Amino acid sequence: MKAKILLVEGKRADRPSFVAGLTRKGYQLTTVPTGARAIAHLEQEKPDMVVINAASMRTSGRRICLSVRKKYRELPIVLILDDHDDENIEKDGIANEILSLPFTLQKLLNRMRPLLPAQQKDLIQVGSLQLDTVHRVAYLGNRQARLTPRLVVLLQALMERPGIVLPREDLFKIVWETDYTGDTRSLDVHVSWLRKALGEDPHNPQMIKTVRGIGYRLDLDEAVPPVINIEKEENP
Repeated sequence: MKAKILLVEGKRADRPSFVAGLTRKGYQLTTVPTGARAIAHLEQEKPDMVVINAASMRTSGRRICLSVRKKYRELPIVLILDDHDDENIEKDGIANEILSLPFTLQKLLNRMRPLLPAQQKDLIQVGSLQLDTVHRVAYLGNRQARLTPRLVVLLQALMERPGIVLPREDLFKIVWETDYTGDTRSLDVHVSWLRKALGEDPHNPQMIKTVRGIGYRLDLDEAVPPVINIEKEENP
């Protein structure tokens, strides 16, 4: 089931509405026209996120954000502003994400997704990295990358064992579904493609690290865990 979104949105005809777009994407959407109504709703039901379309209400949204933060500190907030609104609001830390009009619905979805809980069984999340295995799309920050089936399997294998050094031979067996590991150069090519899709610097990758002479590791911190054998781990 998709996440619950509380959308605070006014009725300005000269500003875009996000009701139809978010509903079309399958979110459980509740819409209220004012900050006061938003707080009243939050006292009855807690959503997974609050989206405040301040541009649709002729307001900076600052007071609404502060009211939500005061009572529900951990609740993610996305704030939508007019392009001429005070940029200093971005320094206040009152919202997790701030978007200034104009922008596309897809950009809004990209900013929302890392802040939402991974509720779908086909959605894998490690830190800010998400992988939708059904639609074959990876999300990292504001970046969205559509992957080939083989790259999905490769990324999934790395995400299921974050911080673990995976031997090249074991990764090859998983991705190519074979016991033959005589030539694993294709794996190196696919790792290069995956890095490019995720926006990594090919000369200095920070996320998919090469462990010389061994294999690859998905890095989310500075820890370097020991090498493991995937087949032994899965079939004790």
